[in-house]
Amino acid sequence: MQDELTARPPRGDAPVMGEDGVRESGAPALARRVAGEVAHAVVGLETEIEACLIAAIAGGHVLLEGPPGVAKTLLVRSLARSLGGSYGRIQFTPDLMPADVTGTSIFRPSDGGFRFQPGPVFANFLLCDEINRAPAKTQASLLEAMQEGAITVDGARHALPVPFCVFATQNPVEHEGTYPLPEAQLDRFLFKVRVGYPEADVEARLLREAHPRPFAATPEFLGVQATSSPEEILALRTQSLAILVREDLPEYVVRLLRATREDRALVLGASPRAGVMLIAAAKARALLAGREYVLPDDLKACFLPALRHRVALDPAEEIEGGTSDDALRRILDRVEVPR
Repeated sequence: MQDELTARPPRGDAPVMGEDGVRESGAPALARRVAGEVAHAVVGLETEIEACLIAAIAGGHVLLEGPPGVAKTLLVRSLARSLGGSYGRIQFTPDLMPADVTGTSIFRPSDGGFRFQPGPVFANFLLCDEINRAPAKTQASLLEAMQEGAITVDGARHALPVPFCVFATQNPVEHEGTYPLPEAQLDRFLFKVRVGYPEADVEARLLREAHPRPFAATPEFLGVQATSSPEEILALRTQSLAILVREDLPEYVVRLLRATREDRALVLGASPRAGVMLIAAAKARALLAGREYVLPDDLKACFLPALRHRVALDPAEEIEGGTSDDALRRILDRVEVPR
Protein backbone atom coordinates (compact mmCIF):
# COMPACT_ATOMS: atom_id res chain seq x y z
CA MET A 1 0.00 0.00 0.00
CA GLN A 2 2.94 2.34 -0.50
CA ASP A 3 1.06 4.50 -3.00
CA GLU A 4 -2.25 4.45 -1.12
CA LEU A 5 -3.45 6.70 1.69
CA THR A 6 -0.03 8.30 1.93
CA ALA A 7 -1.01 11.44 3.86
CA ARG A 8 -1.51 9.61 7.12
CA PRO A 9 -1.73 11.19 10.59
CA PRO A 10 1.31 11.05 12.86
CA ARG A 11 1.65 8.32 15.46
CA GLY A 12 2.00 8.89 19.15
CA ASP A 13 2.09 6.81 22.30
CA ALA A 14 0.16 9.19 24.55
CA PRO A 15 -3.41 10.49 24.44
CA VAL A 16 -3.80 13.71 22.49
CA MET A 17 -4.21 16.53 24.99
CA GLY A 18 -4.95 20.18 24.47
CA GLU A 19 -3.26 23.06 26.27
CA ASP A 20 -5.82 22.85 29.08
CA GLY A 21 -5.04 19.17 29.69
CA VAL A 22 -8.37 17.98 28.25
CA ARG A 23 -8.32 15.24 25.64
CA GLU A 24 -8.77 16.71 22.18
CA SER A 25 -11.71 15.64 20.08
CA GLY A 26 -12.26 15.43 16.35
CA ALA A 27 -11.17 13.02 13.65
CA PRO A 28 -7.44 13.97 13.48
CA ALA A 29 -7.11 13.60 17.25
CA LEU A 30 -8.94 10.26 17.12
CA ALA A 31 -6.54 9.04 14.44
CA ARG A 32 -3.53 9.97 16.56
CA ARG A 33 -4.99 8.35 19.67
CA VAL A 34 -5.85 5.11 17.89
CA ALA A 35 -2.47 4.93 16.13
CA GLY A 36 -0.73 5.43 19.47
CA GLU A 37 -2.68 2.62 21.11
CA VAL A 38 -2.32 0.16 18.23
CA ALA A 39 1.43 0.86 18.18
CA HIS A 40 1.68 -0.88 21.57
CA ALA A 41 0.94 -4.17 19.79
CA VAL A 42 1.69 -3.69 16.09
CA VAL A 43 4.87 -2.44 14.45
CA GLY A 44 4.34 -0.58 11.18
CA LEU A 45 1.10 -1.00 9.16
CA GLU A 46 0.26 2.70 9.52
CA THR A 47 -1.50 2.86 6.15
CA GLU A 48 -3.54 -0.22 6.99
CA ILE A 49 -4.63 1.38 10.27
CA GLU A 50 -5.67 4.51 8.42
CA ALA A 51 -7.68 2.49 5.91
CA CYS A 52 -9.59 0.81 8.73
CA LEU A 53 -10.30 4.17 10.37
CA ILE A 54 -11.57 5.61 7.11
CA ALA A 55 -13.92 2.65 6.72
CA ALA A 56 -15.20 2.94 10.29
CA ILE A 57 -15.99 6.62 9.82
CA ALA A 58 -17.51 6.10 6.37
CA GLY A 59 -19.67 3.23 7.64
CA GLY A 60 -17.91 0.57 5.57
CA HIS A 61 -16.09 -2.70 6.08
CA VAL A 62 -12.50 -3.75 5.39
CA LEU A 63 -11.04 -6.93 3.91
CA LEU A 64 -7.35 -7.42 4.73
CA GLU A 65 -5.54 -9.91 2.53
CA GLY A 66 -2.05 -11.22 3.06
CA PRO A 67 0.04 -14.29 3.83
CA PRO A 68 0.03 -15.82 7.31
CA GLY A 69 2.22 -14.18 9.91
CA VAL A 70 2.03 -10.51 8.88
CA ALA A 71 -0.11 -9.42 11.88
CA LYS A 72 -3.47 -9.09 10.13
CA THR A 73 -5.38 -10.55 13.06
CA LEU A 74 -3.38 -8.70 15.71
CA LEU A 75 -3.94 -5.45 13.82
CA VAL A 76 -7.71 -5.91 13.78
CA ARG A 77 -7.87 -7.02 17.41
CA SER A 78 -5.82 -4.04 18.53
CA LEU A 79 -7.78 -1.60 16.39
CA ALA A 80 -11.15 -2.90 17.59
CA ARG A 81 -10.05 -2.60 21.22
CA SER A 82 -8.78 0.95 20.72
CA LEU A 83 -12.04 2.01 19.06
CA GLY A 84 -14.09 0.88 22.08
CA GLY A 85 -17.57 -0.56 21.89
CA SER A 86 -18.41 -4.24 21.83
CA TYR A 87 -16.14 -6.69 20.06
CA GLY A 88 -16.85 -10.04 18.45
CA ARG A 89 -14.67 -12.60 16.75
CA ILE A 90 -15.48 -15.46 14.41
CA GLN A 91 -12.81 -17.96 13.37
CA PHE A 92 -13.93 -19.10 9.92
CA THR A 93 -13.33 -22.80 9.26
CA PRO A 94 -14.64 -25.27 6.64
CA ASP A 95 -17.19 -26.70 9.10
CA LEU A 96 -18.51 -23.34 10.33
CA MET A 97 -22.28 -23.06 9.90
CA PRO A 98 -24.36 -19.90 9.28
CA ALA A 99 -26.00 -20.26 12.70
CA ASP A 100 -22.53 -20.11 14.26
CA VAL A 101 -22.32 -16.57 12.86
CA THR A 102 -25.81 -15.16 13.25
CA GLY A 103 -27.19 -17.14 16.18
CA THR A 104 -30.13 -19.49 16.37
CA SER A 105 -33.46 -20.12 18.09
CA ILE A 106 -33.13 -22.45 21.08
CA PHE A 107 -36.01 -24.23 22.80
CA ARG A 108 -36.17 -23.38 26.49
CA PRO A 109 -38.34 -25.77 28.53
CA SER A 110 -38.74 -23.19 31.29
CA ASP A 111 -40.46 -20.84 28.84
CA GLY A 112 -42.21 -23.53 26.83
CA GLY A 113 -40.99 -22.00 23.58
CA PHE A 114 -38.08 -20.90 21.43
CA ARG A 115 -35.87 -17.94 22.24
CA PHE A 116 -33.30 -16.37 19.95
CA GLN A 117 -29.70 -16.76 21.08
CA PRO A 118 -27.59 -14.05 19.38
CA GLY A 119 -24.37 -15.09 17.67
CA PRO A 120 -21.01 -13.29 17.66
CA VAL A 121 -22.15 -11.04 14.81
CA PHE A 122 -23.90 -8.89 17.42
CA ALA A 123 -20.98 -6.55 18.08
CA ASN A 124 -19.89 -3.05 17.11
CA PHE A 125 -16.62 -4.31 15.68
CA LEU A 126 -16.52 -7.83 14.31
CA LEU A 127 -13.32 -9.68 13.41
CA CYS A 128 -13.93 -12.34 10.77
CA ASP A 129 -10.64 -14.19 10.88
CA GLU A 130 -9.64 -16.10 7.73
CA ILE A 131 -13.04 -15.48 6.18
CA ASN A 132 -12.17 -17.41 3.02
CA ARG A 133 -11.61 -20.63 4.98
CA ALA A 134 -15.39 -21.15 5.22
CA PRO A 135 -17.62 -22.24 2.31
CA ALA A 136 -19.89 -19.85 0.41
CA LYS A 137 -23.03 -20.68 2.42
CA THR A 138 -21.40 -19.52 5.64
CA GLN A 139 -19.77 -16.51 3.99
CA ALA A 140 -23.20 -15.47 2.72
CA SER A 141 -24.58 -15.37 6.26
CA LEU A 142 -22.87 -11.96 6.57
CA LEU A 143 -24.42 -10.42 3.47
CA GLU A 144 -27.51 -8.97 5.12
CA ALA A 145 -25.54 -7.88 8.17
CA MET A 146 -22.95 -5.98 6.13
CA GLN A 147 -25.47 -4.34 3.82
CA GLU A 148 -28.39 -3.60 6.14
CA GLY A 149 -27.03 -3.80 9.67
CA ALA A 150 -29.45 -6.58 10.59
CA ILE A 151 -29.95 -10.33 10.30
CA THR A 152 -33.03 -12.47 9.76
CA VAL A 153 -33.39 -15.78 11.62
CA ASP A 154 -36.52 -17.93 11.44
CA GLY A 155 -38.39 -15.08 9.78
CA ALA A 156 -37.60 -12.57 12.53
CA ARG A 157 -35.39 -9.58 11.82
CA HIS A 158 -32.84 -8.55 14.44
CA ALA A 159 -31.02 -5.21 14.30
CA LEU A 160 -27.28 -5.20 14.96
CA PRO A 161 -25.49 -2.72 17.25
CA VAL A 162 -24.62 0.66 15.77
CA PRO A 163 -22.00 1.24 14.53
CA PHE A 164 -21.39 -2.15 12.97
CA CYS A 165 -18.07 -2.70 11.20
CA VAL A 166 -16.61 -5.91 9.83
CA PHE A 167 -12.85 -6.27 9.68
CA ALA A 168 -12.16 -9.51 7.83
CA THR A 169 -8.82 -11.16 7.19
CA GLN A 170 -8.11 -13.64 4.46
CA ASN A 171 -5.21 -15.55 2.99
CA PRO A 172 -4.46 -15.08 -0.73
CA VAL A 173 -6.93 -17.09 -2.80
CA GLU A 174 -4.22 -19.28 -4.30
CA HIS A 175 -3.40 -20.73 -0.87
CA GLU A 176 -4.61 -24.27 -0.15
CA GLY A 177 -7.96 -24.65 1.60
CA THR A 178 -9.45 -21.30 0.65
CA TYR A 179 -12.84 -20.46 -0.86
CA PRO A 180 -12.79 -17.28 -2.99
CA LEU A 181 -15.36 -14.74 -1.82
CA PRO A 182 -18.15 -14.24 -4.39
CA GLU A 183 -18.51 -10.86 -6.09
CA ALA A 184 -21.63 -10.00 -4.06
CA GLN A 185 -19.66 -10.54 -0.85
CA LEU A 186 -16.64 -8.57 -2.04
CA ASP A 187 -18.91 -5.68 -3.01
CA ARG A 188 -19.94 -5.29 0.64
CA PHE A 189 -16.40 -4.26 1.57
CA LEU A 190 -15.47 -0.61 1.23
CA PHE A 191 -11.75 -1.44 1.05
CA LYS A 192 -9.64 -4.41 0.18
CA VAL A 193 -6.27 -3.80 1.78
CA ARG A 194 -3.25 -5.90 0.90
CA VAL A 195 -0.90 -6.58 3.82
CA GLY A 196 2.51 -7.68 2.62
CA TYR A 197 5.83 -8.42 4.20
CA PRO A 198 7.45 -5.46 5.98
CA GLU A 199 10.51 -3.58 4.83
CA ALA A 200 13.81 -4.77 6.30
CA ASP A 201 14.17 -1.94 8.82
CA VAL A 202 10.56 -2.32 9.99
CA GLU A 203 10.98 -6.08 10.32
CA ALA A 204 14.13 -5.61 12.39
CA ARG A 205 12.30 -3.19 14.69
CA LEU A 206 9.43 -5.68 14.94
CA LEU A 207 11.77 -8.46 16.05
CA ARG A 208 13.47 -6.23 18.62
CA GLU A 209 10.09 -5.35 20.16
CA ALA A 210 8.49 -8.79 19.83
CA HIS A 211 11.13 -11.17 21.21
CA PRO A 212 10.59 -10.19 24.90
CA ARG A 213 6.84 -10.78 24.57
CA PRO A 214 4.99 -14.08 25.09
CA PHE A 215 3.93 -15.71 21.83
CA ALA A 216 0.24 -15.42 22.73
CA ALA A 217 0.38 -11.82 23.97
CA THR A 218 -3.01 -10.15 23.52
CA PRO A 219 -3.63 -6.46 22.81
CA GLU A 220 -4.87 -6.15 26.40
CA PHE A 221 -1.65 -7.67 27.73
CA LEU A 222 0.38 -5.30 25.54
CA GLY A 223 -1.40 -2.27 26.96
CA VAL A 224 -3.84 -1.36 24.18
CA GLN A 225 -6.67 0.67 25.73
CA ALA A 226 -10.02 1.87 24.43
CA THR A 227 -9.56 5.44 23.24
CA SER A 228 -12.88 6.04 21.50
CA SER A 229 -16.52 4.99 21.76
CA PRO A 230 -19.41 4.08 19.46
CA GLU A 231 -20.93 7.50 20.12
CA GLU A 232 -17.78 9.25 18.91
CA ILE A 233 -17.62 7.13 15.76
CA LEU A 234 -21.28 7.90 14.99
CA ALA A 235 -20.68 11.62 15.54
CA LEU A 236 -17.75 11.55 13.13
CA ARG A 237 -19.90 9.72 10.57
CA THR A 238 -22.37 12.59 10.71
CA GLN A 239 -19.53 15.09 10.24
CA SER A 240 -18.20 13.08 7.31
CA LEU A 241 -21.53 13.35 5.50
CA ALA A 242 -21.21 17.14 5.64
CA ILE A 243 -17.75 17.25 4.02
CA LEU A 244 -17.90 19.35 0.84
CA VAL A 245 -17.36 17.75 -2.56
CA ARG A 246 -16.59 20.12 -5.43
CA GLU A 247 -18.95 19.95 -8.40
CA ASP A 248 -16.20 18.76 -10.75
CA LEU A 249 -15.11 15.83 -8.57
CA PRO A 250 -18.09 13.51 -9.32
CA GLU A 251 -17.33 13.99 -13.02
CA TYR A 252 -13.72 13.00 -12.31
CA VAL A 253 -14.93 9.86 -10.55
CA VAL A 254 -17.15 9.03 -13.51
CA ARG A 255 -14.16 9.31 -15.86
CA LEU A 256 -12.23 6.94 -13.63
CA LEU A 257 -15.10 4.43 -13.51
CA ARG A 258 -15.65 4.53 -17.25
CA ALA A 259 -11.94 4.04 -17.82
CA THR A 260 -12.10 0.78 -15.85
CA ARG A 261 -14.92 -0.43 -18.11
CA GLU A 262 -13.02 0.44 -21.28
CA ASP A 263 -9.57 -0.80 -20.25
CA ARG A 264 -8.54 -3.88 -22.24
CA ALA A 265 -6.74 -5.34 -19.22
CA LEU A 266 -10.01 -5.57 -17.29
CA VAL A 267 -12.94 -7.81 -18.21
CA LEU A 268 -15.15 -6.33 -15.49
CA GLY A 269 -15.17 -2.63 -14.72
CA ALA A 270 -16.33 -0.73 -11.66
CA SER A 271 -20.03 -0.11 -11.03
CA PRO A 272 -21.72 3.15 -9.99
CA ARG A 273 -21.79 1.80 -6.44
CA ALA A 274 -18.00 1.78 -6.53
CA GLY A 275 -18.11 5.51 -7.26
CA VAL A 276 -20.47 6.15 -4.36
CA MET A 277 -18.19 4.26 -1.99
CA LEU A 278 -15.07 5.95 -3.36
CA ILE A 279 -16.49 9.41 -2.64
CA ALA A 280 -17.62 8.31 0.85
CA ALA A 281 -14.11 7.08 1.60
CA ALA A 282 -12.57 10.30 0.28
CA LYS A 283 -14.84 12.35 2.55
CA ALA A 284 -13.82 10.30 5.58
CA ARG A 285 -10.16 10.70 4.64
CA ALA A 286 -10.59 14.46 4.36
CA LEU A 287 -12.20 14.52 7.81
CA LEU A 288 -9.30 12.56 9.29
CA ALA A 289 -6.95 15.13 7.79
CA GLY A 290 -8.90 17.94 9.48
CA ARG A 291 -10.37 19.36 6.26
CA GLU A 292 -13.96 20.31 5.50
CA TYR A 293 -13.63 19.53 1.80
CA VAL A 294 -12.44 16.73 -0.46
CA LEU A 295 -9.34 17.09 -2.61
CA PRO A 296 -8.62 15.09 -5.77
CA ASP A 297 -5.74 13.54 -3.84
CA ASP A 298 -8.28 12.01 -1.42
CA LEU A 299 -9.98 10.24 -4.32
CA LYS A 300 -6.67 9.12 -5.80
CA ALA A 301 -5.45 7.77 -2.45
CA CYS A 302 -8.61 5.72 -1.93
CA PHE A 303 -8.91 4.56 -5.54
CA LEU A 304 -6.90 1.33 -5.36
CA PRO A 305 -8.22 -0.10 -2.07
CA ALA A 306 -11.80 0.87 -2.99
CA LEU A 307 -11.75 -0.63 -6.50
CA ARG A 308 -9.24 -3.49 -6.63
CA HIS A 309 -11.86 -6.01 -5.49
CA ARG A 310 -14.58 -4.62 -7.78
CA VAL A 311 -12.77 -5.15 -11.09
CA ALA A 312 -11.67 -8.37 -12.79
CA LEU A 313 -8.38 -8.80 -14.63
CA ASP A 314 -8.29 -10.33 -18.10
CA PRO A 315 -6.82 -13.86 -17.85
CA ALA A 316 -4.40 -13.10 -20.68
CA GLU A 317 -3.11 -10.11 -18.73
CA GLU A 318 -2.74 -12.26 -15.64
CA ILE A 319 -0.69 -14.83 -17.55
CA GLU A 320 1.66 -12.02 -18.57
CA GLY A 321 2.17 -11.17 -14.90
CA GLY A 322 -0.14 -8.16 -14.73
CA THR A 323 -2.40 -7.36 -11.79
CA SER A 324 -5.58 -5.37 -11.30
CA ASP A 325 -3.54 -2.87 -9.30
CA ASP A 326 -1.29 -2.29 -12.31
CA ALA A 327 -4.31 -1.58 -14.50
CA LEU A 328 -5.84 0.77 -11.92
CA ARG A 329 -2.56 2.69 -11.54
CA ARG A 330 -2.39 3.18 -15.30
CA ILE A 331 -5.93 4.55 -15.24
CA LEU A 332 -5.02 6.99 -12.46
CA ASP A 333 -2.04 8.17 -14.48
CA ARG A 334 -3.92 8.81 -17.72
CA VAL A 335 -7.23 10.27 -16.48
CA GLU A 336 -6.92 14.03 -16.17
CA VAL A 337 -7.14 15.32 -12.60
CA PRO A 338 -9.29 18.41 -11.89
CA ARG A 339 -7.37 21.44 -10.68
